[in-house]
Amino acid sequence: MKLAELTWPEMEKLDRNLVVVAPIASLEQHSRHLPFFTDTILCEGVVNHLEAALPEETLLLPVQWLGASSHHLGMAGTLSAENETYLRLIGEPLRCLLRHGFRRVFIINGHGGNIDGFHLALRQLAVEFPNALLSGASYWDLASQEIAGLLEGNRKGVGHACEFETSLMLHLRPELVRTSEIADDDLKPMSETMRQIYIPLDMKRQTSHGGTGQPTLATAKKGEALLGVIVARGIETLKAVRAATLS
Repeated sequence: MKLAELTWPEMEKLDRNLVVVAPIASLEQHSRHLPFFTDTILCEGVVNHLEAALPEETLLLPVQWLGASSHHLGMAGTLSAENETYLRLIGEPLRCLLRHGFRRVFIINGHGGNIDGFHLALRQLAVEFPNALLSGASYWDLASQEIAGLLEGNRKGVGHACEFETSLMLHLRPELVRTSEIADDDLKPMSETMRQIYIPLDMKRQTSHGGTGQPTLATAKKGEALLGVIVARGIETLKAVRAATLS
């Protein structure tokens, strides 16, 4: 079920053990060949498939498109929430539903810059609602092994406007992909030691066109396969959250 399409009397009757699915994404630059709304389009594609597969077990919230994207602000058009604002954008809608008795939450994240924020938001909510099951993951982490097996390039996970994201966009919204502008990144490889430490990446300073990875290897067929494995693992995950014992 989709919250946005229900009425309040219909909501009042819902089983409070449904899994509240909260998708979060971003509006930020995606190199020269993908649109600003890429993360939101892809995340929405994933969650719509999950809701369609589990309509009686999930309550799907609208995608929260404003994310933590300060590392992309060097490119005009990127929109980003400040840290405190971002935590409230995640926590306050969920708090409303938790106060109305819902007890199972699963955040599905579609933007790497959101990870720290949604983890912290869940930890904050857990203090207030200790009897609820508060959980979440980036959608690509649900099927990381399967994704690695489908990608042909050196990067076996998600970059930015990369083989993975470009393939999914070619499958879901091919009319928005500027295929003539697709180019692989020119980042200098880091030493093994440097790869083990965290360095906040400013995309304007560190890239020539705002993307990382090898989008020249992207295909629509690959995007269809990637979406298939993500949705399959997502269904398994949501069923597990639905069946988990609550205190």
